[in-house]
Formats: sequence, C-alpha cells, structure tokens
Amino acid sequence: MTLDDITKALLASYETEGGINHLDGINLPSDESVNRLASDFMHLLFPGFFEQKPVTKKEVPALTASRLGAIQTSLSSNIEKALSHARTEDASVRAASITTELLSRLPDIRRIVQTDVQAAYNGDPAARSTEEIILAYPCVLVISLQRIAHELYKLGVPILPRMLTEYAHERTGTDIHPGAQIGTHFFIDHCTGVVIGETARIGNHVKIYQGVTLGAKSFEVDNDGNPIKGVKRHPDIDDNVTIYAHATILGGDTKIGAHSIIGANVWILEPVPSNSIAYYKNENLVIRSRRKKEKALECREAAEMQAWDWSI
Repeated sequence: MTLDDITKALLASYETEGGINHLDGINLPSDESVNRLASDFMHLLFPGFFEQKPVTKKEVPALTASRLGAIQTSLSSNIEKALSHARTEDASVRAASITTELLSRLPDIRRIVQTDVQAAYNGDPAARSTEEIILAYPCVLVISLQRIAHELYKLGVPILPRMLTEYAHERTGTDIHPGAQIGTHFFIDHCTGVVIGETARIGNHVKIYQGVTLGAKSFEVDNDGNPIKGVKRHPDIDDNVTIYAHATILGGDTKIGAHSIIGANVWILEPVPSNSIAYYKNENLVIRSRRKKEKALECREAAEMQAWDWSI
C-alpha cells in the first residue's frame, strides 16, 4: 500500500471506529496542558523547591501571583473543555466558578499536604530532612496531586481529575483514583505499584508500603451486563493503620479497624477488627488482637507525631 492508501484507510477508520477528539467542536483537555498544570500546582504547594534558579523571599509574592494567574487561565480552559464534553449547560460560567473555588482551597490543601510530608519524615528512619522528602520522595507528588484532583472530583469536574492523578501515576507507578477519600498524615513508603480505588476511604495517620492494593472484590452489573457506576466497591481503612508490602484488601464492605497492622502479602476479603494484626502462618491467614506492648509503642509514636509543628 502507498502512503496515500494508508491515509485513506485511517480516515475511514476514524469514521467507523471512533476514538478521535471532537474535531469540529471544543476539544478535550490536552495531555501536555494538564501535565503543565500538575507541575505548576507542585510549584505553588512547595514554593522555591522546584525552581531552576534560587528564589528569594522577596520574590515569592510576585512569583506566586504570576503562577496563580497562569494556573487560573489554564485550569478554567481545561475545566470548560471537560464540562462541554459532558454537555454541561453554561460550561464557561461554571468553569470559571469551579476554578475560583478550587484555587481558594489551595491553602487548606497545602496545610494537609504538609502533614503528609511530616508523616513521611517520621515514618522513614532513612529520611534526613523534610526537604529531602519533598524533593526526592515520590509519595509527595502522588498524594499532593491526588488531594487537588479530589477537590475537582467533588466539584463535579469530569476527566480532568483523572488526568492529573495519571500524571503522578506515570511518573511513580502509584495509581490513586481522585475519588478516594484520604485523611491527614498519609505516607506511602517506596510508593511503587500501589493501587487505591475510587470509593476507598483512608483515615488519619495511615502508612502503607509498596505494592499495596485497595481494590474492588467484584463489580455489580445491570441487566445488560454493564458495570453499575457509583456503588461502594473499595475498602475503608481506619486511623493509625499500617499495611505492609503487597497486601491486597478488596471489597466495599471490607473495613480495617483502627490501630491494626496488615502483614505483607496478605489477602483480605473481610473486615478486620480494631487493634488487630493480620498475617500468614504457613498457609493460613491469622487475625489476632495486638498485644499490649505493640499498642503502647504505637500510642507513644502517635503522641510524638502530634507534638510536631505542622505549620511548616
């Protein structure tokens, strides 16, 4: 076949097979634009950390205002595209309103993200400073962008929140759906191969390791065999839970109680009571109450974390 023949064949496939952008209308958000947004958001959350040249304190106000203005323009445009694709009425007006609301939430998001940074520092004896955490720990990028995407998700923006979290997924190998609800002081150690589903709920002071999955046990389907959207499919993780590497916890009715420990490579399909430890002994899953010594040590560690100044 000649190139002309191949061109004609491709054009025909566009008409018959679909899978093209809306060429005659408002296009969907572009990958390049959203990736730039993700990078700019990280600059706003951690001013001075990702600049190519040193930034003085005197320069921060102007730099912040400039970057905020650029984000406002790009974010509003991309939200409008996403809303238009969903056939939202007054997409332009709605996009402007959502953009203002999201940007107004950035100080609160930043406050929570700082607790994640501190949790990583406290949770990893190899860490030498919070600056090292921000610059070199992939969990900061993943969790920070998920927290921003989650706000857009709550505001009813389609497509764009998932594109923001996918930017972090591509860079780190950790996939957290923007719908997942995550409390403060969240730490993912090593932050590789982690999957957290849309309807997962995670409490405060939770620590998980590489390869952990908080997934769905099965999908409810309608009469035509299509998955039913919007149902609770993923587990709940209460406060002060630690989940070790490659553990798999599945199901919307599965809840891991507070102060519990889930061992490595454990497969959980049922609720685990508070103050429990789950692990394999030979080929059998053991779920037992934690000993007083284990609980006392964790309470002491929690008290030490609360004593830190989270205003950094």
